[in-house]
Amino acid sequence: MPNPHLASQSRILKICIFATGCAGIVAEFVLSTLASYLLGNPILQWTILMSLMLFAMGVGCRISKYILNNLLDKFIFLEFSLSILCGVSVALCYWTSTFTKSTGLFIYAFSILIGLLIGAEIPLVTRMNGSYEELRVNISSVMEKDYYGALVGGILFAFFALPYFGLTYTPIALGIINFLVASILFWRFKHLLHYKKTIKISFWSITSFFLIFIFVVKPIILFSEQKKYKDRIIFEQQTTYQKIVITQWKDKYWLFINGNEQFSTFDEEKYHEPLIHPAMSLSEQSKNILVLGGGEGLAVREILKYKDVEKVTVVDLDPVMTDLAKYNPIITKINQNSMVDPKVNILNKDAFTFIEDSEEFYDVIFVDLPDPNSVALSRLYSREFYSLCRRRLNTYGIIVTQASSPVHSPNAFVCIIKTMESADFTVLPYHNNIPTLGEWGWCLGMKKGVVSNKVLKEKVMEIELPPPPTKFLNRDAIISMAHFGKGILERKDKLKVNTVLDPILVKYYKKGAWDVY
Repeated sequence: MPNPHLASQSRILKICIFATGCAGIVAEFVLSTLASYLLGNPILQWTILMSLMLFAMGVGCRISKYILNNLLDKFIFLEFSLSILCGVSVALCYWTSTFTKSTGLFIYAFSILIGLLIGAEIPLVTRMNGSYEELRVNISSVMEKDYYGALVGGILFAFFALPYFGLTYTPIALGIINFLVASILFWRFKHLLHYKKTIKISFWSITSFFLIFIFVVKPIILFSEQKKYKDRIIFEQQTTYQKIVITQWKDKYWLFINGNEQFSTFDEEKYHEPLIHPAMSLSEQSKNILVLGGGEGLAVREILKYKDVEKVTVVDLDPVMTDLAKYNPIITKINQNSMVDPKVNILNKDAFTFIEDSEEFYDVIFVDLPDPNSVALSRLYSREFYSLCRRRLNTYGIIVTQASSPVHSPNAFVCIIKTMESADFTVLPYHNNIPTLGEWGWCLGMKKGVVSNKVLKEKVMEIELPPPPTKFLNRDAIISMAHFGKGILERKDKLKVNTVLDPILVKYYKKGAWDVY
C-alpha cells in the first residue's frame, strides 16, 4: 500500500520543479529581452543568450553529479543563489551599462551563471525523488513538471510579466519564486536538513534583501536609463513589443523606441510633411488612406489636413503606443488629437498580416515603420510586402515608405528602391535633412504602366504647396528633395532585392555609417 507521507513529499518536490521550470524559462526570456534592448539586433541576442544558457544548463547537469550528499540542503542553497542572481541581474546590467561599453559581457555572464544553476536543478530533484518513485516514473514525472512549468512561464512572461512588471520587477518576481521554493523545502523538510542554522540565516537575510531591493530597484533602473539619454526622461514604459521613452529639453520633446529616436518636436515637420504631402497632393483621390505604423499620430495629423479624406486606417502593432497617441497630453498636443478623430480607425495588428488579409482598396498607403534593423522588420520592406500593398491600391493609388538614410546607409536606401521596383512599382526616391536624425529618405511609388519614372518626377515637382498649411514644406523644398548628387542612385545594379527568404536589407542597413552622425 502506498505511503501517504512519502507521496506528499514527492508531490512537494514536483511542485517545486514546476515552479523552477516556470522561473527558469522566464529568466532566459528576461536576459534575452534585456540584451536586445541594450545591445540591439534582437534575433542575434536571443540566439546567443538562449544558446549560452542551454549550454550552461548542460554543464550544470554535469557538475551536479559531483554533489554526493546532503542533496536537499544543497538544493535549497542553489535556489537561494538563483533567487539572488535572477533578482539583481537586470538592475546590475542596467547599472553597469552606464559606466562601460562591455554590457554584453555582464549579460552573458549572468546567463551562464543562471544556466549552470538551472541545469543542476533537475538532476538533484530527480535523485531526491528517487526515494519515492521507481526510475522510469521518477524521471518522466520530474521532467514533465519542469516542461509544464516552462510553458506556463512563457505564457506569463508574454502576456503578464513583461507588459505589467516590465524589466524592472519581472526579475524580482523570478527571484521570489526561487526563494519561495527554497523556503517551502526548508520549513517543510526542516527535520531532514544538516545545515539548519546556515539555511535559516540565509532565509532571513534574503528576505530582508528582497524587502529592501523592491524599493531601490526602480531608482537604480531610472538612474541607468537616464544616463542613456541626453535630456530628462518624463515617460518610460516597457511594453510587450518595445521600450518607449519620452524625453524633454526646454519646451521640446523626443520620442524613442528601443533607444532609437522616432521624432523630435524640434524638427519633426521635416520628416512628417515630406512623408505625407507629396503623395496626398499628387493623388487623384484621397478618400481612403492606410497608415502602416505611425502609431504616435503625427502622420495622421498631416493626412487630416485634406478635407476630402473620409477614412484613415492606422495599423500599429503596439496598443500602448496608440493609447499614448490618444490620451497622453504631451503626445495629443503634438498630434493635435488626430488619433481620436472620428475618421480614424486604429487597429493593433502586425502590418504584414493586415495587408495580407485586407480586402479593401486604398487611395494612398503610407508605410511609417521603424528602420529595417532586424529580420522581423526587414520583411516589411520586402518584395512580398510591396506586392501585397500593390494589390490593395486603387489603379492610380500611391504608396510611400520611409526608407532610412541615403547618406548614412545608402545601400539600404537604394535596396528599398530596387525592391519596390521589383514589385512592379514606378519609384521616385526623395530625401530631406532632419537635424536631429540626419539626412533621411522616402520612396514614392505608383503602379508600373500607370506612369513612367520621368512623368512621375515631373508631376511631383509641379506640386504647389500650400495649401494645406505646412510649417516647412513648399514647392521649392519638394523640387530640391527629388534630386540627388553623384554616388547614391548609381549603385542600384550592384545591390540585391530584399525578400522574406533573403533579408539582405538587414545586412545593408547594419553596414551603414551610423556612427558618423
